[in-house]
Amino acid sequence: MKEPVYSGHQCGDETCNQDGILCIPSSYDPKVVVVGGGFAGLNLIKELRKYKVQIVLIDKNNFHQFLPLLYQVAVCGIEPDNIVFPFRKLFKNYTNVIFRMAEVTAINSGCNELLTSIGAIQFDYLVIASGVEPNYFGNNGFRDHGMGLNTVTEALDIRSKLLQNLERAASSCIREDKESLCNIAIVGGGPSGVEMAGALAEFKKYILPKDYPELKDIEMRIFLLEGGPCIMPWLTQKLSDKTLKYLNDLNIEVLVNNTVMDYNGRKISLNNHEPLYASLFIWTAGVKGIQIKGIPSEIVTNQNRIKVDPYNRVRTLTNVFAIGNIASMKTEDYPNGHPMVAQAAIQQGKTLAKNLKKLIANQTLEPFIYLDKGSMATIGKKKAVARIGTWNFSGFLAWLLWSGVHLMGIVGARNKILIAIDWLWSYFTYDKGDRVIIRKYRNELERNQIN
Repeated sequence: MKEPVYSGHQCGDETCNQDGILCIPSSYDPKVVVVGGGFAGLNLIKELRKYKVQIVLIDKNNFHQFLPLLYQVAVCGIEPDNIVFPFRKLFKNYTNVIFRMAEVTAINSGCNELLTSIGAIQFDYLVIASGVEPNYFGNNGFRDHGMGLNTVTEALDIRSKLLQNLERAASSCIREDKESLCNIAIVGGGPSGVEMAGALAEFKKYILPKDYPELKDIEMRIFLLEGGPCIMPWLTQKLSDKTLKYLNDLNIEVLVNNTVMDYNGRKISLNNHEPLYASLFIWTAGVKGIQIKGIPSEIVTNQNRIKVDPYNRVRTLTNVFAIGNIASMKTEDYPNGHPMVAQAAIQQGKTLAKNLKKLIANQTLEPFIYLDKGSMATIGKKKAVARIGTWNFSGFLAWLLWSGVHLMGIVGARNKILIAIDWLWSYFTYDKGDRVIIRKYRNELERNQIN
C-alpha cells in the first residue's frame, strides 16, 4: 500500500500569496481532502472530527443543504435559510477541519493533487462526494426551458418562475395564454416528483384563490408524467396504488407509460399522448454525477457515477475514494449501484471514516454493506406512504413518520424549530410563507442572449 505523502503548501502565514497553491495551516497529520459537503461528506467529517487527521472540505457553496425539503422551498412552504446551514458555523468547534469555498476543476492523481478555482492542494487521501445534477439526456429543450430540483438555487428558481407565471396570467386578456401560464408539468414519478405534485396541489387549492382572484375562472392543471408503468415503483404495488389514489384525490393528472419527447417552453410532446401545454416544466426524472476531470473514463458509468470497490475506493486509484450519489458500487443486491438516497450517502460516509482510520493504522478494511431502512413520500397534508423494513404505512400515520424523520434530519436546532413552526402554521391555517418574487428567473436561452 502506498505510504502517505505529507506535502503541499502549508506555510500557515496569512500574508502568503503563493500563486496557484491553496494556502492552508501547517500540519504533520495525514491530509484528507473532501470534495462536497452533502450528506456523505458531512457524515464522513463528523466521524473524523476527533481523529488525528487534517480535513480540508472543498465546496462551491458555503453551506450544507437539506435536499429532501427543496420542494417545500419551491412552493413557498418554508424559507430557504431554514434548510441550509453554514459550514463554518457547523465546524466552529472542529479543530481539525478547514473549509475552502471553491469549485473543483481537475484531479491529478499521479501527484496526489486536486486543482480548484482558488489553487491546487495536495492530499494523502481524497474523498469525492460531489453529488449529482439534472440529467436531461442530451435534450436541449429540457435543459433550456426545464428546471431541475437538486439545489436550493434551483428550488428558488422554480418558486420565482411559478409566481412570475401567475402574475403574467393575471395580467393577460387571452384565455389560452392564461391557461398555459397556470399549467405545471412535473416529469418523474419518484419521491421528488410525487411530493412536488402534492405540494403544488395544495398551493392551487388554498393559495391561488386568495392571492389571484383574477384567475378564479382558470383551472390550474398539474401534470405528473412518468415513462414507466407506475409511480414510486420501488414501493409495494399496494403503496404505489395508494400513492396514485392520493394524487387523483388532489386532481393531479397522472400519466404513466408516457415518455416526454420534447419541450419548447410551452408545448410538451409525449410518445403516447396528445401534446400538453404548460409554462412551468419541472424535471425530476433523472440525475447524473457532477464530472471531475482526471477520473479515468473507463471507470465512469453512463450516469457519470464513479465505479468503486467494496470499500468505496475508486477503481484503479489507491488513495482516492467516492461516496454518496457520485459512487457506483455494484453488488449482488444492487447490480446498478446503490440507490441515490440520503441514507445510502450517510452510511457510506460513516463507513469510509472507519476505513480511513483503519487504512492509516494499516488495519484490514471492512466492506460497505447498505442497510435499507425504507423509503417514504408525502402527498400533501396528512397523506403519505412509507415502507420501513417489511412494514408498510399510509395515510396520517405515514405522514407523522415522514414529518418526524425529516425534522430530525435537519441540521441545527434553530432550523428544526423554525420548520416545525412553519409546518404547524400551515397545518392549522392552510397558509404558506411569503409569496414574494425576490429575483427574476430567466431560462437558459434568455441568459445566453443577455451574455
